[in-house]
Amino acid sequence: MLGSTLLLAIREIRRHLLRSFLTTLGIIIGVASVVTMVTLGQGLTADVQDDLAGLGSDVFIVFPRQPDINVPRRPFEEEDIRAVRNQIAGVQFAAGAVFSNATAFHNGQDWQTSVNGASREFFSAQNIDIGEGRSFTDQEEDRGESVCIVGTTLVEKIFVEDQVLGEEMRLNNVSCTVIGIADERSGSNIGGGNDANDIVYMPLKTVQRRLIGSDDIQFFVVKYDPSYSTITIQNQLVDLLRERRVVQDGEDNNFDVIDSQEISDTVGGIFQAMTGVVAIIAAISLIVGGIGIMNIMLVSVTERTREIGIRLAIGALAKEVRLQFLTEAVVLCCFGGLIGIGIAFGLSVMLAGVMDLPFLFNPALNIGAFLFSALMGVAFGYYPAHRASKLDPIDALRHE
Repeated sequence: MLGSTLLLAIREIRRHLLRSFLTTLGIIIGVASVVTMVTLGQGLTADVQDDLAGLGSDVFIVFPRQPDINVPRRPFEEEDIRAVRNQIAGVQFAAGAVFSNATAFHNGQDWQTSVNGASREFFSAQNIDIGEGRSFTDQEEDRGESVCIVGTTLVEKIFVEDQVLGEEMRLNNVSCTVIGIADERSGSNIGGGNDANDIVYMPLKTVQRRLIGSDDIQFFVVKYDPSYSTITIQNQLVDLLRERRVVQDGEDNNFDVIDSQEISDTVGGIFQAMTGVVAIIAAISLIVGGIGIMNIMLVSVTERTREIGIRLAIGALAKEVRLQFLTEAVVLCCFGGLIGIGIAFGLSVMLAGVMDLPFLFNPALNIGAFLFSALMGVAFGYYPAHRASKLDPIDALRHE
């Protein structure tokens, strides 16, 4: 019986194809809006968290701060970082770094890039891998020798393919030998540009002496063992730095400690909340579409009153009439849901490309949208179907 009912519902929809399409327009728009908004929101969240992943996991980033405009910002010293590394349990790596902008010259070409003075310990803390070549040696770091590791973006801009390692490159007026190529990374540089691969790494002392002209450390990173309490390590880090930087009780810290995981979780939560709000607003059109379905089904019941009377008169049960009209409403909503999902897929792919976001196809979201549209058919189609099943056969046969 269900198969026959379904065929009858499809035949009735085909008889009024334009009206059926206009009826489901609200469902189509609602489903397309919700699926598109949620898909783009998930892509945006993933993109931001991917950028933040460049900060590293289980990492604190410590910057100097100027709590009073009358007091100059105090940079860190190597002794501060050594104390953090040796005096706080659970700290795996602690490494200072400096950033500077420079123009890279090679092979008759130039490119504006970021220069990061760092150490191998900084590479470990930030999960920076060397794809080709090697990292710095202890001797190169201690002596501040002119060697460098380049990012993949810089390789594309000013180097000839397969002719990178061992080449001489100039950064402003400082020459260096390329000894390695860093693996491609996502996100942006800490304190540098927006492209984590548009960078040159040099030994910390080299950048301090030859590009900056100071032994100051602009910031440092602390990677800790995740089995230790994050809050405990952070509190110990703050206490130690307050003591070393002679911050009195009641005074604000002259440094900031940033937890990379906390930033990622906070930003992810904000974007998920925004996506949810936008999806709820878009879902209002689904309610409007459901009201349209109920309205057209009531019209259909009125138009087919005599047909309903004939069916009841020749022995059709009230529940069979109810099922017939309920099936029509569900089929209409399901068609609208499928069309809406198809439109959402195309819009999501197009907008993700325009906005430079990853397209994340979520099967659960699309299946859920389809099932919800079917549920809308049941919810808004039940009253018209129930009304049709309660018609008196004699009165229905008299209807003109």
